[in-house]
Amino acid sequence: MADYRPASPDQAELLDALVEAGHLIPSGVPGVYGRGSDYEDVRMRFDAYVTRWSKEAGETPEILRFPPVIPRKQIEDLGYLENFPHLAGTVFAFEGTEGQARAMAESAGKHEDWSEHQCMSDLVLMPAVCYPVYPAIGRRGPLPAGGVTIDPGGSYAFRHEPSGDPARLQMFHMRELVRIAEPETVQAWRDGWRDRAIQLLRGLGLDASFDVAADPFFGRSGRMMAASQKEQALKFEILVQIAGPEPTAIASFNYHQDHFSSLYGITTADGEPAHTACLGFGHERIVLALMKTHGLDVGAWPDEVRRELW
Repeated sequence: MADYRPASPDQAELLDALVEAGHLIPSGVPGVYGRGSDYEDVRMRFDAYVTRWSKEAGETPEILRFPPVIPRKQIEDLGYLENFPHLAGTVFAFEGTEGQARAMAESAGKHEDWSEHQCMSDLVLMPAVCYPVYPAIGRRGPLPAGGVTIDPGGSYAFRHEPSGDPARLQMFHMRELVRIAEPETVQAWRDGWRDRAIQLLRGLGLDASFDVAADPFFGRSGRMMAASQKEQALKFEILVQIAGPEPTAIASFNYHQDHFSSLYGITTADGEPAHTACLGFGHERIVLALMKTHGLDVGAWPDEVRRELW
């Protein structure tokens, strides 16, 4: 399997325990799992927990919801395949004749390669939940005074990273918030949420810390971009030890400067280029962190944690 990352012994042990407890349901493909009722209950309760913290911070974000696919043209316009070709997932579909359909079915029945009978569609799987927000806001014209905060929810995202690590999924939920406004407003919002998120996660008993980070850019030029991103402190991650030799990022905070606004013509109320930032909480990783910290029996979690989520 291309680019498959095998599990460390403690990652494999954790995965086996999660499956045995019914929290994860294997699909036969690494990084793609169903979820048991307790797991999903905690995931949804954490999402509501983030919403409460947002309200307590005085935010009233506009709620927008999008499907877990986006137009292929958007990925092309973003240059995603230049930076992350190894993560992309393109939707293909059959558009052939009856004879070609029979040939495809015959190959599929033998578990042979049937990709020659498929054509690239106009869709790709969503790599980041915030992506549809920017063209949607760009179509509205200039921003209102003070900009906008958007809640695109906790939709599915896809990244082609097959792994035996239960914290590294190919299909996963990201709860995001997006801020679009003047540069100083956006930077203050991103930094405020970074600090708030540490409190939010520590309030659930997690030993969380943050650090400057970089996106997983591809290739030699990507390493240079990652170094520049770190140098400018455009990305922070919140880290928790789950399993494996290194801590796992369970949340990220990204400052895009005018990258998206320049692509989609997003301007402030006075006509200047807007800046954007987003934050993302990785639902599945946070549930895993909670289960690793407090145990697989959700009913036996500490009272102070249950009071926060229940």
